[in-house]
Amino acid sequence: MKLKELSAKPQLIEISLTNEALVKKYGEPITFHTWDRQPMDLFMSLANANDAGKPGDVIHMVKDLILDEQGKKIINNDNTIPTDVLIVAVGAVVERLGKL
Repeated sequence: MKLKELSAKPQLIEISLTNEALVKKYGEPITFHTWDRQPMDLFMSLANANDAGKPGDVIHMVKDLILDEQGKKIINNDNTIPTDVLIVAVGAVVERLGKL
């Protein structure tokens, strides 16, 4: 197989947070979207931020990957999400990137 055959335009995928504590608190799984493929510079920045022990940098970068169903950022200058949800969402995005 040629590498070119694997190249494709990024697509939005849905991620469902089924963490037991979140479901108990909010009454149902929480969903958001992210891209199925990420630019190499973002992937490498996330890897380096995590290795350097800078979790704040990881959260800053991952918030650009927590999207609604139209691909728009959920977290912006005006809106944020509860910290308990943010932590689990960041973990879900980072885990997803690690499996690519």
